[in-house]
Amino acid sequence: MADNPNTPSSDEENPYRDTTEPSPAEQDDKAESSEAPPKDAGPVGAGGEGAGLMDAPSTEGIEPKDKDDKTMAMLCHLLGIFTWFIGALVIWLIKKDESKFVDDQGKEALNFQISVAIVGVAFGVLSLIPFVGCVTGILSLAVWAALIVFSILGTVEANKGVPYRYPFSLRLIK
Repeated sequence: MADNPNTPSSDEENPYRDTTEPSPAEQDDKAESSEAPPKDAGPVGAGGEGAGLMDAPSTEGIEPKDKDDKTMAMLCHLLGIFTWFIGALVIWLIKKDESKFVDDQGKEALNFQISVAIVGVAFGVLSLIPFVGCVTGILSLAVWAALIVFSILGTVEANKGVPYRYPFSLRLIK
């Protein structure tokens, strides 16, 4: 096989190869970026330090003690369909000190119901504007449908004893 004159031989230096060694500072930066996060750091959005308004709190260690806990947590989610946030508020205020599970699920249901109430008030104000009222009317039906669907999902999960997190909720009560 004939040697290609355009290919550098093993004795010649390849002009496209980087022959420089990284500086010690570059090596430190590379090592820091490949390190794993600290073991005590929770998942992103786990409600730890620096948690934002939309970040869901962690559900570690939150389990129902008995069937009554599951029932009360289930009612927090279910009553949101019928009583807006009043039902969840009453149950949460009564049971929050007795059960971590009901406390957590009551706060979750309240946060979602309050978020829906804020959207409802905003749509009510926007509906006063001509032509925008038609759009907000349709969007309010979509929000109401989402309220029903997500509340039922929360009801089912709470009845299983699994902490439920609503996908779109302002975390006003922490």
